[in-house]
Amino acid sequence: MDLNDFLELFIEESKEHLQSINEELLKLEEDPENPAIVNEIFRSAHTLKGMAASMGFEDLASLTHEMENVLDLVRNAKLTITSEILDVIFSCVDLIEKMIDSIEQGGDGKEDVTDVVRQLTMIHSPSKSIAPETNPDFQESAATAVEELEIDQYQLSVINEAKKTGNRLFQITVQLDEKCVMKSVRAYMVFQAAEEIGEIIQSHPPVEQIEEENFDFSFTILLLSELDPREIQAQFYHISEITEVIVTERTDEELVPANEPTVTSKSTSVQKQQQHKEDATGGKKKHRSKSIRVDIEKLDHLMNLFSELIIDRGRLEQISRKSEMTELAETVEHMTRISTDLQGLILNMRMVQVEQVFSRFPRMVRDLAKELKKKVQLVVEGEETELDRTVIDEIGDPLVHLLRNALDHGLEETEERVALGKPEEGKVLLKAYHSGNQVFIEVADDGKGINREKVLNKGIERGLVTQNEAETLTDNQIFSLILASGFSTAEKVSDISGRGVGLDVVKTKIESLGGSISIESEPGKGSIFRIQLPLTLSIIFAMLIKTGEETYAIPFSSIVEITKIAKDQVSTLYGHRVIQFREQVVKLIFLKEVFKIPVTETKEQDELFVVIVRKGDKIMGLVVDAVLGQQEVVLKNLGGLLTNLYAISGATILGNGEVALILDTNEFF
Repeated sequence: MDLNDFLELFIEESKEHLQSINEELLKLEEDPENPAIVNEIFRSAHTLKGMAASMGFEDLASLTHEMENVLDLVRNAKLTITSEILDVIFSCVDLIEKMIDSIEQGGDGKEDVTDVVRQLTMIHSPSKSIAPETNPDFQESAATAVEELEIDQYQLSVINEAKKTGNRLFQITVQLDEKCVMKSVRAYMVFQAAEEIGEIIQSHPPVEQIEEENFDFSFTILLLSELDPREIQAQFYHISEITEVIVTERTDEELVPANEPTVTSKSTSVQKQQQHKEDATGGKKKHRSKSIRVDIEKLDHLMNLFSELIIDRGRLEQISRKSEMTELAETVEHMTRISTDLQGLILNMRMVQVEQVFSRFPRMVRDLAKELKKKVQLVVEGEETELDRTVIDEIGDPLVHLLRNALDHGLEETEERVALGKPEEGKVLLKAYHSGNQVFIEVADDGKGINREKVLNKGIERGLVTQNEAETLTDNQIFSLILASGFSTAEKVSDISGRGVGLDVVKTKIESLGGSISIESEPGKGSIFRIQLPLTLSIIFAMLIKTGEETYAIPFSSIVEITKIAKDQVSTLYGHRVIQFREQVVKLIFLKEVFKIPVTETKEQDELFVVIVRKGDKIMGLVVDAVLGQQEVVLKNLGGLLTNLYAISGATILGNGEVALILDTNEFF
């Protein structure tokens, strides 16, 4: 078996378990007395350890094992959780994450775990009460193992309580094939099978020695279960390289041997396994998973193929209108309905909940709050909101910058909050929600807000606005100055912020996704950074316009209104051509001049088509020759040779085969 075949699955599932551990640890920090949380963390850590051992990543398996030892003491009420212990476990999780990243990048997953292992070892003290003894005679070891297994008072109380609910105590001795190469992996599979039918009380040799393969070819476990010995034996038949299994019930006075003969051959084990399955299911259908994992590249390829279908559909619609054939028109209409449903299905398949991104922030906020010595409560809302996978992949970094900014600049120091009569614990809200064909993500804090005068003075000093312009700016426009490149009001540079690059990066990234960012703030009350994003970037609704002989597409999300004005309504203000539109002065951009399109018309037009577009709370008018109508277009990349084209975000192929460039109207601002 080539383990590389399972590497991708191992990495994916490891990340899921790590995320689960992180989330549960944060809950445990809030509720350290909750045993259910500890059990959940222990299960994830145990599974992760087993997977790592199976894949041969020994460093990862041993580190997870040390963490598991600490968690085992906690769940058995032998250790009380403290913030110091949690810090060590968090460090362990960070190191495991680093090792998995190394494996994902093609590395060997090895890291220096000495320090973390030492800290974990200091927390727990593994039991050494059972001396390891090995005996080549399997039957004799099974008979004598009961004398080796010493049950302490705590385990005895667990057994007595379990017996009240119908459980019985069994001693299970397993013999492995002497040709078995990975003994610890087979033992892990036995332990996993046992945990599915009951609770393991103890093992001989101890778990630590079994995991280190410090045992011969047999081992014994004590198991609490409601099943009878025959059913318990059947649980281990499917595990290869096991030659014999003896199950005996342990009572206070005597051992009752199982009636079922031990496994001696593959054929009988298969037969008994099948018989057990039939008995256990009782004719009922087994539960089957209703979801499958699909490679992201396959979804991207499916989307590209469907994009071509949309282009051909547009072509067929055009041919149908010209031919005036009823049968063709009906067929095309039916194809349009089917392809529209198919489009919705494909887009839904590509949709991912923002929880995938949000889930990593509670841990980040916790660590950052400790570093800043602030008390912070992160409230997350709307994790179920869905976005296209392409957008999800890109919004993580901008949100990291905004959250760091909220903690460092937004929230006051604890003493300052108390002096102002605010709660000692600052609140940061991370919220996502749908509105129309857009998704909004908000990062809000209840801190000191943005100092309007300080930002304005810095903007004038940096030359971002003039003194005259400053008098006409709204509060939101002034706050938006902090998004400018290199802008910072921090008096000193720290590891967290102060270099004036964070919010500039946020703005650039959001706009590259076809979105926008706006800021609201109230002194003493806090600030809200609101990101607006399109649901998907692959297929968009656009307005087709004509300028000269060229056709362009303007995304609907950017358009406010389309109007027609007389030429004499155009005025000049500060060297710019403007019009009066709904009690606002709107600057005009003539696309012919911007893209240097040759003028072919001889007849002078008396009226102008103006497409009013927006970016945030700013609007502008694009002057075009004609408006052709709306159409669903497929956004195509222009490729590596045509990069950084001014005001062009991509291209689409129209039904007649003509290529239309898609405008990025944000560039005009």
